[in-house]
Amino acid sequence: MTLLLSVVQMLLVLCMPVLLVGVVNRTKSWWVGRRGPGLLQSFWDLWRLVGKCAVVSTTASVLFSAGPYIVLVCSLFAASMAPMLGQFAPLQFSYDFVAVAYTLGLARILLMLCAMDVGSSFEGMGAAREASFSSFAEPALFLLVGTASAATGLHSFADVIGSLHQSALYAFIAVPLVLALFILLQTEAARVPVDDPLTHLELTMIHEVMVLDHSGPELAIMQYAAALKMTLYAGLIAALLNPFDPLMYPLAAVLFSVLAMLGVAVAVGCVESLTARLPMRWVPVYVLLASAFSLLAMALVGLEVGGV
Repeated sequence: MTLLLSVVQMLLVLCMPVLLVGVVNRTKSWWVGRRGPGLLQSFWDLWRLVGKCAVVSTTASVLFSAGPYIVLVCSLFAASMAPMLGQFAPLQFSYDFVAVAYTLGLARILLMLCAMDVGSSFEGMGAAREASFSSFAEPALFLLVGTASAATGLHSFADVIGSLHQSALYAFIAVPLVLALFILLQTEAARVPVDDPLTHLELTMIHEVMVLDHSGPELAIMQYAAALKMTLYAGLIAALLNPFDPLMYPLAAVLFSVLAMLGVAVAVGCVESLTARLPMRWVPVYVLLASAFSLLAMALVGLEVGGV
C-alpha cells in the first residue's frame, strides 16, 4: 500500500502543477467574464518552450545552464518529503521538515545565483528581493510545523500535518494554520499579492525578473518549478484538512486531497482577481502575517498544554 501511495503522490507532484495553474487561470477568466485558456494550456506552453533552443548570455557560466535542473531536482525532492495525502509521504523520517525547508532553500539559492550570473542589474534586484522576503517566510514555516508538533507530540512532517485533525485543538488552530500556509504559498510560488507572474515591468518583479535571461527548456523548467511550489503548499493545506487515513482509506484520502488542492487553486485565482499586487514596501508586512497566524496557533497550543 505504501508503494502504491508513493506512486500516486509522485504522479500528483508531476501532474498537479499544470492542472493547478490551469484552474487559477480559468478562475481569473471567469471573474472577468471570459472563457479563458484550457486547463492544460500551461502544459502546451511548457511543451512549446521545451522545443525551442536556449539562448545563453556570453557572460553566463555553466551554473546558469545547470541551475534550472538543480532547482527542479531540489523541488521534486522536497515534494517527495511533503505530505499531500494526509499522514503519509514517500520519504518520511524524524524532523524531515528541516530537510524540506532547506532543500527548498537550496533551490532558492540556485535560483538567485543563476539570476546574478548574467550580470544584469534587474536580475540582481530580483535576487535581493527574493532573499529578503524568504527570510520572513522561512520562520513562519518552522513556527507552523513546531505548533503542529506540539499539538500532536509527533516529529515527522507527515505525522504532524496529517494527524493534526486528531488533536483536541484542531478546531481552534486549523484556520490560522491554513491561512499561514496560504500566505506561504503566495510568497513561495510568486503569486498575487506578493508577486505577479504576468507582470512585464522589471522594477516590480521578484521571481519573473530572475528568469528574464532564461529561455527554451531552461525557462520551462523554472516555470514548472514555480508551479511545483504552489502544488507543494496546496498539498500541505489538503493534508492538514484531510480527515482520512491514507493507509486505511486510500481512495477517499486521494480524492479529498485532489479536490482540496483544486479548491486552493480556485482560492488563489479569486484572490488574484479581487486584489491587486501589494506595494513592495508592504510585502514584508503581509508575509509576516503567516508568522502571526502561526504564533496565534502556538499560543492556543501553549494555553492548552499549560492547562489554562
